[in-house]
Amino acid sequence: MRIFYSSNYTIAAHSFETTRKSGWIAESLGREPIAGIELVASEPTNASALSRVHDPGYVDAVRNGNPRELAESQGFHWDPGLWEMVCALNGGVIAAAIDALRTSRVSGSLSSGLHHARRARGAGFCTFNGLVLAAGAALDAGARTVLILDLDAHCGGGTHELIHGDERIWQMDVSVDAFDQYEPLGNNQLEMVHDSSRYLPTIERKLTWLEREAPRFDICLYNAGMDPFGGCSIGAGCRGSRKRFSATVRKPCSHGVGCGTFPSHSSLRGDTSGRSSTAQGSSRSTGSRSKQRALRMTDAPWLGLSHWKPSTKDGLVR
Repeated sequence: MRIFYSSNYTIAAHSFETTRKSGWIAESLGREPIAGIELVASEPTNASALSRVHDPGYVDAVRNGNPRELAESQGFHWDPGLWEMVCALNGGVIAAAIDALRTSRVSGSLSSGLHHARRARGAGFCTFNGLVLAAGAALDAGARTVLILDLDAHCGGGTHELIHGDERIWQMDVSVDAFDQYEPLGNNQLEMVHDSSRYLPTIERKLTWLEREAPRFDICLYNAGMDPFGGCSIGAGCRGSRKRFSATVRKPCSHGVGCGTFPSHSSLRGDTSGRSSTAQGSSRSTGSRSKQRALRMTDAPWLGLSHWKPSTKDGLVR
């Protein structure tokens, strides 16, 4: 699995988990490599590409720092490194999507800060919406339908705003915290879970629904998040991140490609090994027939942050 990363993912001066965790994961992989995981340098995106999804005035504000309120609307203190960081982070998501689409294999990026960003401002530590940028890039590259699977603890209201009305892009959002909640419309599905015992069954149920009702997706962009982990100080405390990762690896929807964000290095070590980190790890840790069936649902490539790969074509699942 190719995982895209650049040292510019952490170059902004504003320092806390969201702006530093990708560097920690990359350092850990350098110290203790995982078989089948290859870190690959990614190229940053640019103002022209960002302006296809976001308001050009907002893009300029983030690049130049003026007006400052708009440049900092995601919650970071602005400095020149912020622009370099968000271009690198979003460029990695786009690169992973295109790599997955072209190779029909799982790809990934250590990107974060995506799904709350609106067209004309940031929100919730998300500056630009790399999920929507990657969906557009995949469509430009030949994909006909795209699934965005969002299992971050918080709702992906920015993604909902940006893709609403585009029948080619579907959003499946399972959340445990009402931050950025929205009224689902059209192909946008939102499920709120308030009981941790219902979390994994809800994901299973929604993925089964997609298998039955949705088209065969050419690619799936999986936004994993990390907030549902029980020890997270800012998440909702819903436990089971590793099991969730296994479940989604096994049951993406019909003919989808996976793209998501690796939740943590420990998840990589727990759920990946050998031929394909994501698919192989989950096959060890889960064995339900429905999850095995899910992995057979997809013939398309995977995009990758921490994404699933449902295809049997590459020999990952038999």
